[in-house]
Amino acid sequence: MYQALYRKWRPQTFDQVVGQEHITETLKNQVKNGRLSHAYIFIGTRGTGKTTCARILAKAVNCEHPVDGNPCGTCPACRGISEGTIMDVVELDAASNNGVDNVRALREEAVFSPAAVKKRVYIIDEVHMLSTPAFNALLKILEEPPAHLMFILATTELQKVPATILSRCQRHSFRRIDTPRIAAYLEKIAEAEHFDLSHDAAELIARLADGGVRDALSLLDQCSVSEKIDVESVYATMGLAGNRRIARMLDLILKHDTAAVLKEFAGMWMDGKDPATLLGELNGLLRDTLMLHVAPKAAMELASGSYDRATLAYFSQRLTAEELMAAMDTLQRAIAGLRDAGNPKTAAELCLVSLCTDAGGDGVSGLRARISRLEEELARGIPARQAACEDEYPNIPQDEPPAPGDDELPEADGYPSEEPPEAVDEEAALAAEEKPEPQTGEHKLNWEELSEAVKPRLPMELRFTLDDRNIVRPKIEGDLLQLLVQPGFKLERFKRQDVTESFAQEASRLTGREIRVLVGELREDSRPQRSVEELRGFKEVHFI
Repeated sequence: MYQALYRKWRPQTFDQVVGQEHITETLKNQVKNGRLSHAYIFIGTRGTGKTTCARILAKAVNCEHPVDGNPCGTCPACRGISEGTIMDVVELDAASNNGVDNVRALREEAVFSPAAVKKRVYIIDEVHMLSTPAFNALLKILEEPPAHLMFILATTELQKVPATILSRCQRHSFRRIDTPRIAAYLEKIAEAEHFDLSHDAAELIARLADGGVRDALSLLDQCSVSEKIDVESVYATMGLAGNRRIARMLDLILKHDTAAVLKEFAGMWMDGKDPATLLGELNGLLRDTLMLHVAPKAAMELASGSYDRATLAYFSQRLTAEELMAAMDTLQRAIAGLRDAGNPKTAAELCLVSLCTDAGGDGVSGLRARISRLEEELARGIPARQAACEDEYPNIPQDEPPAPGDDELPEADGYPSEEPPEAVDEEAALAAEEKPEPQTGEHKLNWEELSEAVKPRLPMELRFTLDDRNIVRPKIEGDLLQLLVQPGFKLERFKRQDVTESFAQEASRLTGREIRVLVGELREDSRPQRSVEELRGFKEVHFI
């Protein structure tokens, strides 16, 4: 009968345990020197070796011929404990035996001397699940046990174990295993099992295991149905979107291309990807990019390892730390709400639309993100403009192409390679309006006609600003349309790529030639002044 890999490859000695040398060496020395405690508590996340070490310790203290603190594995005691035929070693699951009656029954039988081995050992897994009366019943025998009795408690939630229990146990904390070590262990097992496992796939499985060897072996077991276990097969088996598709989605979000983002999401959803998992992977990419922002030297050590440095540098150039934190906050709130959402797919789509429209949101984090964007652009000495890039994200279509370097900024949408012209003053703007450049063979660009044509494509809050020269002031020079906009929220909205593209496309359609669009700040001294006669028409204006 087939046996799962995590059971088949469960360590039988302390030396076989992966990544917990600080614990196994201590336990081996205690066995060799006969300085064993009567109660141990093993703490750590799932799959890090707590129950395995408890079973090895139970065999080591009862082994007839221990080898350097390890159980020999061949004596009757070791074989009997491994096969579960020796009744003096009892393993309890506190999740299903958490009542006071269960602990009372344990106390009644614990006083009897062992029948087949030297010590009676009780291994209580998930001990934090015991009820308060059960803990109280366990306390007395744990404090003063008979000489033949040993308790080994294991838990993943230390804070739920009473301090009175902890103070009577020798504590050992199991840590997560790092990715390279798990990957090497998986390659060793794959070679023994004759699996065709690539190194990249081993590292991916190790990252997905989140520091747990048992989870890694379970994932490898699940992927072993493929003839060749590579990165793509792991993504397909685990129902993950993959780093390239997630990076492409983030690139589209930064370009405010809502339709393309929703289409990408729909494709991944049709492939069976879970909405919460997709948002979690997107949040993971933002988190890794943030690590590159705040700790450039140690970024790759702090990052999850799913993306290379070039990919993270590409997004780091386009997002400030405040923008990253604001977007992550939006994603985390959406992920938390998916659990209670009636339609998780719709909730995830709303989150993506929100990120495309305004990643920071309307809160304090969103305001900080907008301020950080303005500060960064001012520090670079360039006018405020849309930060999205004209070129497609370079890492997505190919398997592993190089992304832009750390100091290589992509060219912005709508801008030529040279620096854009500075905002003009009132006299230059009036001269341009009074003396438009002659057009030959093509239609002259008319602002009133353009504004009516582009209004249906603009957000509602921008449509009614086009007729107010105190908010938007156009300047047309040949094939260049400059939009001077009142500083503040409106200016930021006009700088969005979808807005500038709408103006450029409609202007090109009306004139029959390519029109470039620049957005600048409308200065106070360049705004039109109302005449006295015009002001007399307002009821609120009174002249003395």
